Amino acid sequence: MAVYTKIKKYELVSFLKLYDLGRLVSYNGILDGIENTNFLVITEKGRFILTIFEKRVNPKDLPFFMKLQEHLSNNGFACPIPIYGINKKIVNSLSKKNAIIISFLSGKQIKSALPNHCLQVGQMVSNFQKINKSFNKFRKNKLSLNEWKKIFNKCLKIKNHKYLHLILPMKDELEFLNKSWPKKLPKGIIHADIFKDNVFFKNNRLSGLIDFYFSCNDYYAYELAIITNAWCFNKNGTFKKQNFKNLLSGYKKNNKLISNEIKNFNILLRGAAMRILVTRLHDQLFHPDGAIVIPKDPLEYYNILVWHQNNSVF
Repeated sequence: MAVYTKIKKYELVSFLKLYDLGRLVSYNGILDGIENTNFLVITEKGRFILTIFEKRVNPKDLPFFMKLQEHLSNNGFACPIPIYGINKKIVNSLSKKNAIIISFLSGKQIKSALPNHCLQVGQMVSNFQKINKSFNKFRKNKLSLNEWKKIFNKCLKIKNHKYLHLILPMKDELEFLNKSWPKKLPKGIIHADIFKDNVFFKNNRLSGLIDFYFSCNDYYAYELAIITNAWCFNKNGTFKKQNFKNLLSGYKKNNKLISNEIKNFNILLRGAAMRILVTRLHDQLFHPDGAIVIPKDPLEYYNILVWHQNNSVF
């Protein structure tokens, strides 16, 4: 979450007339995250989240994301649900951009992941995958290896910046991944963005998952790789082995890694690290003027990538 689009009170009041949510009480921008503009909106009828879609979200994908959240919620999974307007539409327009209002999910993100948190995250993603086997919609992963290469090539146009020492290693890694990426692994719907700022806890108990705007069909083990990098490493690239053990233990609630997933897991981990490394580099080099958001440091995921190049989690 972040704030790229600033809105005035009268604009929000007008927008809320599309919904049966009562009078606006207050609203505040949410600065966590990096992809879309988000506000906490309080009305007479409670707390809600307003999301204005920016950057990488294709408007054509919004129905998939909305239906996915409805499907999960209808099956007992803790996540926000989209609020329909009086016009029976979920997606409406604000500041000439697509915008939605979703229910408020209680809880807070954690700053440092402990083994118990990872156990619960493993159980959650296991349940997520089980529930979504009955979800009959499909969305291709539009932030896959080919897109990483396009984003990296865009970054090459900037010739003077403090991350120049990363360019050659990233180029070499992308070439390796292009040759080595597995062709056939178990797949289905994944969230693809289960980072600490998208998982809420209350009293150290997991209370829900947010931000479904990268969800797609891809390898289940790739989802686990993304989570491993996000939850099982310190910011300096140190591997937290017990976190990983607990993550796997929770994941085995409904799933079991097959031998081919284990065989290719290091490559998936390297790819999951490269995905974040290249997008963070892009966001550092192409930071919009006036955006109220702090781009995250690419070096964190470069350190994780280097660890995977020299070690195995198994």
